[in-house]
Amino acid sequence: MARKKKQECPSIPGWLVSFGDLMSLLLTFFILLFSMSTVSVEKFNQSVRGITEAFGGRSMTQDARTLIPNKIELNFKDMHPKLKKKKQLKKELMQIKQMFEQAGIEAQVIEHGDKYVLRINSDKIFNPGSDVPTKEAMAYFNTFCKRFKNSGYRINIIGYTDNRPIRSKKFANNWELSAMRAVNILRLFVACGYNPKLLSAVGRGEYDPIVPNDTPQNRAKNRRVEFEIQLNDIP
Repeated sequence: MARKKKQECPSIPGWLVSFGDLMSLLLTFFILLFSMSTVSVEKFNQSVRGITEAFGGRSMTQDARTLIPNKIELNFKDMHPKLKKKKQLKKELMQIKQMFEQAGIEAQVIEHGDKYVLRINSDKIFNPGSDVPTKEAMAYFNTFCKRFKNSGYRINIIGYTDNRPIRSKKFANNWELSAMRAVNILRLFVACGYNPKLLSAVGRGEYDPIVPNDTPQNRAKNRRVEFEIQLNDIP
């Protein structure tokens, strides 16, 4: 009986062939993606120039300086009036912040979502336990009001305290104290000529602290008054 010849090399498993084909296809796919992601700068500039010229704008190349005849120039100068109002508002608030800081009063301008917040430390604005601003603070708020009363901005005035219990016959708790501080500032703005329909006052007391009330320094930071101006309400 004849012997069977031994195989010189073992046969390749069937799964390995399929795996090799899969790797080849994946490599081809990634090469295709890479080639599609490589954008020619020249072709991109040509495409942008064509779209711009089609809508009547200026050519984006250096050698094309003239308007296309019988077409309208695209002018972006006044296209975003709200953005300009936002920048102007921030500039004015920074000037008010500087006024308070020059008087030794800590102040901060914060952009938070769709609103700006002017945060002022209340230690030098109110005497301890008092809801009436000092004479110096009244002068600062009067200046603040004069700068903004013709702007049409809607302002929400919010009073805050630390978490130490108040000892006063006039106020039962910090919430009442913070609310009356905000209301009295609102009254100063109304007396200055600010439109009452654009003003509101809120007291938050010891709630919503910006830092934990665990040290005297942190409690001082939480004693504050904030002026909220909603950007969506800018005319």
